[in-house]
Amino acid sequence: MKTLKGPGIFLAQFLGDTEPFNSLDSIARYMANLGYKGLQLPSGDPRMIDLKTAAESKTYCDELKGKLADIGVEITELSTHLQGQLVAVHPSYATMFSGFGPAELANDPAGQQAWATEQMILAAKASQNLGLTSHVTFSGALLWPFVYPWPQRPAGLVDMAFTELAKRWTPILNAFDEAGVNVGFELHPGEDLHDGISFEMFLEKVNNHPRAGINYDPSHFLLQQLDYLQFIDFYHDRIYAFHVKDAEFNPTGKQGVYGGYQGWVDRAGRFRSLGDGQVDFSGIFSKMAQYDYDGWAVLEWECAIKHPEQGAAEGAPFIESHIIRVTERAFDDFAGTGSDDAFNKKVLGLS
Repeated sequence: MKTLKGPGIFLAQFLGDTEPFNSLDSIARYMANLGYKGLQLPSGDPRMIDLKTAAESKTYCDELKGKLADIGVEITELSTHLQGQLVAVHPSYATMFSGFGPAELANDPAGQQAWATEQMILAAKASQNLGLTSHVTFSGALLWPFVYPWPQRPAGLVDMAFTELAKRWTPILNAFDEAGVNVGFELHPGEDLHDGISFEMFLEKVNNHPRAGINYDPSHFLLQQLDYLQFIDFYHDRIYAFHVKDAEFNPTGKQGVYGGYQGWVDRAGRFRSLGDGQVDFSGIFSKMAQYDYDGWAVLEWECAIKHPEQGAAEGAPFIESHIIRVTERAFDDFAGTGSDDAFNKKVLGLS
């Protein structure tokens, strides 16, 4: 068995305009002082990484890794959640997602898609130059407005959408394959890949592409009321990354999983800081150890109540305490008698 790595932290939700959150050097030192060993970098923010330069220059990547190593941290994965979203956008969401890409492409869906695809391919090469083996992203969505089957979905609509999604992602997955890097899709409401079944539908369309995998985040599954522990049993061989994020679901006689259009604080389901929600992390970390997950455990903080700095400070020791140092021997080895064929035959009364 293998021991996973951690604690890591996804920096996207912590970035700001003031110290220490406005540059990679300062936020890296801040997180290292809290006990984090790994940083997941949002690749769309030039303060964190120059993605194009990273894709073109191994020297730049070596210098970046060296600078972080001097601080005491390393890069866990690059994230392209914003860019990946733009690989597939339904027209009804185009305006709201326009800020995810360059301003000059805000009213150019085809241009946004081409830019997003280019960004993903740059991220593959940058990950390779950084010596990374996994990447995290979103799939985008063509079908999300039709997630609830009313009015009745036209025959063939779902199959056509997944065929198109696979067509857009296959060259990207091929680029990651050439780079030797796995892609972990965060299965997330609002994305066409949001649970196990939708992931399987996509996987079939990309011919079980070896690089198509999952960024496992139990918070999204708890809010969907999906069995997030059994999910690991089903898909552990495709789990390429791990977001450690908590959540709670408290339905009432007035609202359930859809939330009644309420803000995060007033929803039945809401994200929480680690330990404040309902996710069984002891069960999750045990499953990860059982199935030899040896990637990073990365905090993604999105609490609806707690301040991010408190969430970050509490997150590192929480993850550290849940990491299982896997055993190198069975607990009852002391009672072993050794055996060979002759001994076994004697035990079975066959000699």
